[in-house]
Amino acid sequence: MSANSFDARSTLQVGDESYEIFRLDKVEGSARLPYSLKVLLENLLRTEDGANITADHIRALGTWDSQAQPSQEIQFTPARVIMQDFTGVPCVVDLATMREAVAALGGDPAKINPLSPAEMVIDHSVIADRFGTSDAFQQNVELEYGRNKERYQFLRWGQTAFDDFKVVPPGTGIVHQVNIEHLARTVMVRGGQAYPDTLVGTDSHTTMVNGLGVLGWGVGGIEAEAAMLGQPVSMLIPRVVGFKLTGELPTGTTATDLVLTITEMLRKHGVVGKFVEFYGEGVAATSLANRATIGNMSPEFGSTAAIFPIDDETLNYLRLTGRSAQQVALVEAYAKEQGLWLDPKAEPDFSEKLELDLSTVVPSIAGPKRPQDRIVLANAAEQFKSDVRNYVATADEAGEESFPASDAPAATNGVPTNSVTVTAPDGSTYEIDHGAVTVAAITSCTNTSNPYVMVAAALVAKKAVEKGLTRKPWVKTTLAPGSKVVTDYFDKAGLTPYLDKVGFNLVGYGCTTCIGNSGPLPEEVSKAVNDHDLAVTSVLSGNRNFEGRINPDVKMNYLASPPLVVAYAIAGSMKVDITKDVLGTDQDGNPVYLKDIWPSEAEVNDVVANAIGEDMFSKSYSDVFAGDLQWQSLSVPTGNTFEWDPESTYVRKPPYFEGMGMDPEPVSDISGARVLAKLGDSVTTDHISPAGAIKADTPAGKYLTEHGVERRDFNSYGSRRGNHEVMIRGTFANIRLRNQIAPGTEGGYTRDFTQEGAPVSFIYDASQNYQAAGVPLVILGGKEYGSGSSRDWAAKGTALLGVKAVITESYERIHRSNLIGMGVLPLQFPAGQSADSLGLTGEETFSITGVTELNEGTTPSTVKVTTDTGVEFDAVVRIDTPGEADYYRNGGIMQYVLRSLIRK
Repeated sequence: MSANSFDARSTLQVGDESYEIFRLDKVEGSARLPYSLKVLLENLLRTEDGANITADHIRALGTWDSQAQPSQEIQFTPARVIMQDFTGVPCVVDLATMREAVAALGGDPAKINPLSPAEMVIDHSVIADRFGTSDAFQQNVELEYGRNKERYQFLRWGQTAFDDFKVVPPGTGIVHQVNIEHLARTVMVRGGQAYPDTLVGTDSHTTMVNGLGVLGWGVGGIEAEAAMLGQPVSMLIPRVVGFKLTGELPTGTTATDLVLTITEMLRKHGVVGKFVEFYGEGVAATSLANRATIGNMSPEFGSTAAIFPIDDETLNYLRLTGRSAQQVALVEAYAKEQGLWLDPKAEPDFSEKLELDLSTVVPSIAGPKRPQDRIVLANAAEQFKSDVRNYVATADEAGEESFPASDAPAATNGVPTNSVTVTAPDGSTYEIDHGAVTVAAITSCTNTSNPYVMVAAALVAKKAVEKGLTRKPWVKTTLAPGSKVVTDYFDKAGLTPYLDKVGFNLVGYGCTTCIGNSGPLPEEVSKAVNDHDLAVTSVLSGNRNFEGRINPDVKMNYLASPPLVVAYAIAGSMKVDITKDVLGTDQDGNPVYLKDIWPSEAEVNDVVANAIGEDMFSKSYSDVFAGDLQWQSLSVPTGNTFEWDPESTYVRKPPYFEGMGMDPEPVSDISGARVLAKLGDSVTTDHISPAGAIKADTPAGKYLTEHGVERRDFNSYGSRRGNHEVMIRGTFANIRLRNQIAPGTEGGYTRDFTQEGAPVSFIYDASQNYQAAGVPLVILGGKEYGSGSSRDWAAKGTALLGVKAVITESYERIHRSNLIGMGVLPLQFPAGQSADSLGLTGEETFSITGVTELNEGTTPSTVKVTTDTGVEFDAVVRIDTPGEADYYRNGGIMQYVLRSLIRK
């Protein structure tokens, strides 16, 4: 029950139903607030308890100073939690482990139960092994179940053991697309109350639902667990960046072009830790599908959220996707009553403002390794010729003396070239070179949720087939939409056969290429790429293109709209300027250009209008939690606590609570620490967290081999996230990681100073030696450390490797929070300083003093860092809120929650 200090409790009548609401207009100053802060204000009014959430907190939000730097901590209680299976499995593993820990400490295991609705969509496990055939989808599903049976049995147990926990089975869709099409409420109803739907999710792209007016963002799995167990999310009232949209998108551009433009603008402006909110008359002209695409990319431009207010477009989408008439009426009535309805002419009080005239957007792609590096499509071929030099040595760079003349890397007009003849299984041959598009993937909910760009892709395929064009033989082409509705409307419009003929057969409903589940390249292509060190490319309709993420054979990765993905599959190379070069010839020998196969806006709109209806969504989601026969026939363990299989290589009981008592040990200073890794700028959680394929000669591969797993059954790191032994062996092991302590290496290597001569070693092996010797470890980093997906294993793996502190120039929001959640101290170099400017090499021994001030109930602003080489500086302590300080004192967020629940 709310303390209701502002007398905000009221009633809203919608049709025959009556709901309790908490009126925002009871708080002075609420009318001028941005939409997103109004949602937070309602949250505080409803959850005010006089202790964690007080009248002063509510007043602070009502009197929010848009120009002030964030300093006021509030406790945000999300309405629900959403998870995907890669990040969700460790959550359920941890909950199962917590049940045992509660029992060991004399508590009731049943107390460990979601107190907020929790929903998981199994979407990250399918790998695009098979492609280009009519049975690719069925084969990939069979392989998925074969690899993941243990995980799926565990999740089915969780579905029965925990209340308010639902699982959307494999082969259904991608979590964020399922969320906007079915799970999102926009306005939540529970216990007779109506309130804004809010959430946190175990995937950074949770922000896709911001397009529906739902406030939510990605958090680490450990924070999500706490939210499931009723713990509010501690946060500072953020700055809110108003992004004004005017005009309309010009013909020939897509949502992808728009979002890449916005990503570039916002990343350049700087929005890390801030809310972005879209307003202005251009919002009304932006379709819900385009809003969702923009919201999805919020992590790419760095904001916490990127939200659109509710309006008629929101209601139309809710109707289209099969929400009930009463729910749609409630959303409209509630939004208008609470001042949450879009006024296109309004100018809310924002901290900062940007503006974009939609008519200025031009066709674009982004790459070759960051989503914010937008390239105008007309310049893409020339830009590639420049960028490829960073991946391939040219003759002048290598130096004449380094190579015999015959071996010097070749170049044509300054562009590296190394044409290789490849023999296909059918005996035919073809040539590939640097820039060859080896992966063309229509993937990721970012764009597959958007019917306009999906239909455009299918129409490009149709027109290409009619002209006699198809994909190049070296291109692996895949179609992995985010829900079954997509293939339903392709079928209804008669477009599926054309996609199939260009090679874009359905490979699965899930996150495939975008998260590194692209599957292997054809053997002959992979061999040519690796034998000749070719800088080949991928083109995908996703949101991430970081180094080493998409496919281990592919060095350069480009984000593009689905229709451009099809076009590049036909072109076959990034050296082709698809805006003006010939893509092929038709049956009569006439040249075919992109403009000849690009559909008009009217053609796309006609298909969308006639092929997509409410009945498709109602049918696809009518029994969404039931699953297919394979899911239903899995044998499910029973009981309140899980029966761990000691032989399992997928699901193992983690060590987080071993030796834990009811009272935490005092926080201690750090002395005699060694550096495990010294890293540069923009080291992402993709560099830190294990992802993609597991190679046999790595610590993780050796572990699986020792446990009797055949190499063909290694599966991916993501699928084994429930096994901490595999995951810690893959932490800091990304093939593109460059650890400056071990110069000349790429991948998970460091130098081991416990051994004579400090030889180069696997990071995991060195960590084991350091821990055996009782030596704590630190990580040194540069700017934007931990940007990328909200990966709890980037923090869990760091902690389990024995790292006690991370010292960087700056952090991305989620990873910094996750480090604290795992008991790792995040520190920052003094302003303007870096590891290099301080002369740190990573070979020093470190001591960090002043940490013990936390035992007195306060958080020091700085701590003293000294080295055995005489370097000394005051590091800024990045424990930003009192709540985070409590987590750190307890050794982590899970330990804090566990102790709190037992004491209740």
